[in-house]
Amino acid sequence: MPTDRSTTDSSAGVVNAGRTNQTAPQGVRKPKLLARRRLKESDVNVVDQPMLKKALGGTIVGNTMEWYDVGVFGYLITTMGPVFLPDADKSVQTLFLLGTFAATFIARPLGGVIFGWLGDKIGRQKILATTLMIMAASTFAVGLLPGYAQIGMWAAALLVLLKVVQGFSTGGEYAGATTFVSEYSPDKRRGFFASFLDMGSYLGFALGAALVSVLQLTLGQAAMEEWGWRIPFLVAGPLGLIAVYFRSKIEESPQFQATLDAQEEIAKDATAGDAAAAKGPVGIVKAYWRSIIVAMILVAAANTAGYALTSYMPTYLTESKGYDPVHGTLLTIPVLVIMSLCIPLTGKLSDRIGRRPVLWIGAVSTVVLSAPAFALIGVGEIWSTMLGLGLIAFPVTFYVANLASALPAQFPTSSRYGAMGIAYNFSVAIFGGTTPFIIAALIAATGNDMMPAYYLMATSAIGAVAIYFLKESAQRPLPGSMPSVDTQAEARELVATQDENPLIDLEEMEMPFVAPATDSVSEDILVPARA
Repeated sequence: MPTDRSTTDSSAGVVNAGRTNQTAPQGVRKPKLLARRRLKESDVNVVDQPMLKKALGGTIVGNTMEWYDVGVFGYLITTMGPVFLPDADKSVQTLFLLGTFAATFIARPLGGVIFGWLGDKIGRQKILATTLMIMAASTFAVGLLPGYAQIGMWAAALLVLLKVVQGFSTGGEYAGATTFVSEYSPDKRRGFFASFLDMGSYLGFALGAALVSVLQLTLGQAAMEEWGWRIPFLVAGPLGLIAVYFRSKIEESPQFQATLDAQEEIAKDATAGDAAAAKGPVGIVKAYWRSIIVAMILVAAANTAGYALTSYMPTYLTESKGYDPVHGTLLTIPVLVIMSLCIPLTGKLSDRIGRRPVLWIGAVSTVVLSAPAFALIGVGEIWSTMLGLGLIAFPVTFYVANLASALPAQFPTSSRYGAMGIAYNFSVAIFGGTTPFIIAALIAATGNDMMPAYYLMATSAIGAVAIYFLKESAQRPLPGSMPSVDTQAEARELVATQDENPLIDLEEMEMPFVAPATDSVSEDILVPARA
């Protein structure tokens, strides 16, 4: 069992973890031979199923809230242009609002760094409640903004400011949510439970799109530009209050609480060192830069496809393919709903065959299907457009369902939130949120409506390389955490079979060293002089 990279002491029959037993002068204290302590039944976390459901529900509402706003803003781009830049050309209005959408993501890395660091220091639950409150308040405030007719260019400036504030708060949302749910879930079903986060995300997006569509159909374009565009943002107020209530009822994840307890024990012993303590942002980058790079590339590939489908597609259908704003919105909603319902299925598949194989399907299918998808959309018929959207949604389903479980498992518990905040948000800021703007600019520069397909193919080709270096994590305990199971019987079986179980790595779990004779915490002993 690959639990320790060290040598075996034949006389004691234990692992000598780099600690020698050379003769020492009389009166000199010297450590015993140490080994990783074996897993005990009391070490294994048996998941509290009611608490897991409460944690999952409380976390999903935040992701739903975040993507509700993304959906609302994305589908109102063609409506809000005349409100904030009435004298500009239509293309300039669109680029301004796409740029405003991208500005949201500029603030995400700062939010990810700050909230991630705080989440590792004081707890996931407190930070997730804070990010949700800021996010809901800023979305609600957009609905109260005066337009260009009232305050001129200040209206556009305030819109950008509120979107930046919102981006700052969402920088801590997804990283914290994936960390939280991953730490709550049993090892064998982590992919399934974590995938519900993205199911909630895309359903939230569809909810926002559906509300905008209903308003467009009932009010008409003139009323939407005058006052109707405010309604979806104002709805975020009561939705946010409900979401905050649910999130305030969840408790801290047991895995993180165990890490906090361990850090308190370390703090009591001045000789124990601080290896398990939470690192700051600079320390996290130094310690885990390889995993951070791999995570960033995967996030870039997945979110490029995801944001192309969600935030950019309504604008693409309206401005490049001649659909009116209502149909540009309506055509994507059924695709998003079907995709959302399929996401838990691909999450469950990753628990069975592994995260990497499922992510491979996402990357390869993006490369293969992007060109046919946009070619079908280019036909201009409703049936071909729906089919093309479905071809784009297919790889997104395999991508997003597994990032929520695969990426948190690349980092230890003590620094997981911070590392996720850095990796996810820097990547989304550079590649994900800018996708609509970049694609629109590429089409404007080349006049080629197939540029979105080529862009998706390029990012997923690079993502496929990153999957090769991704550490497989399906059914394994999270790094720095004890195993997590569904039942006490499963815990007993896991302990009984730990020696032949390839998924149990005592070093990866940071199991403490003990003195082999007593199987207790090691201590120095007095070594007598040799005769």
